[in-house]
Amino acid sequence: MTASISLAKRLAQPGLVVAPGVHDGVSARLADSCGFDCLYMTGYGSVASSLGLPDAGLASYTQMLDRVSMIARTVRTPFIADGDTGYGGLLNVAHTVRGYEAAGASAIQLEDQVFPKKCGHTPNRRVILAEDMVRKIRVAVDARASKDFLIVARTDARSAHGLDEALRRAELYGKAGADILFVESPESEDEMRKICERAEKPLLANMVEGGRTPVKSREVLEQLGYKIAIFPVTAMLAATQAMVAAYGTLKVAGSSAALTQPLYPFTELSTLMGFQDVWNFEKKYAED
Repeated sequence: MTASISLAKRLAQPGLVVAPGVHDGVSARLADSCGFDCLYMTGYGSVASSLGLPDAGLASYTQMLDRVSMIARTVRTPFIADGDTGYGGLLNVAHTVRGYEAAGASAIQLEDQVFPKKCGHTPNRRVILAEDMVRKIRVAVDARASKDFLIVARTDARSAHGLDEALRRAELYGKAGADILFVESPESEDEMRKICERAEKPLLANMVEGGRTPVKSREVLEQLGYKIAIFPVTAMLAATQAMVAAYGTLKVAGSSAALTQPLYPFTELSTLMGFQDVWNFEKKYAED
């Protein structure tokens, strides 16, 4: 679907852009219906929901591109898509950027981890040389067809090499042409403030409940200087907890009649998923 306003234009406007994580068709439709300015296609959630595997470099470019294409067909809201490390060398990065842009994403997130990558809030992440990531960013910038397709440069250097190295890399990545900077896993509000004081490009904050970075309110994030806040797994954690309760009740009681937690109405879910269009089609083309 066509977005009503591009992410690039929204970033030029005042205020924090809150981007909830989406990982499948249901989450994408729900988030799209809520009126957010931007969504975030989470790699963690996409890999978990489609493959039942950890976000540890196990999903291929083709598998992730399929997820980008599905979400683009489903939503009108601009969305940032996780592109991991670009799925290989410089030629792969160019191919990935062109593929994500053509599929309908508004931005691609590329990170400086060693392949195979790992989720940003898990241990044992390693990063490539900063100079190698600079080359990736330059390739990404040259590969895109439009400047409205944004490049999000993420560094995972904080956990293994400290904040100063992460800040050095963010500065290099911004100078290489990245539109948005993403310093992963600051471990305190003070570190978040230092990141915002140094950055010369719009900054993205990654709010992972239970992760390394403290989850802050919209007001605090704006005061610190962030422009985008992604909440990649909030909805997935909520849905998973609800499923734990539902499956537990079914196992113990043998029926959903014993459920105590509220359920999303079946008729509303059918409407959300587009059954009304199916029924209208059948009515229009029904045999006499």
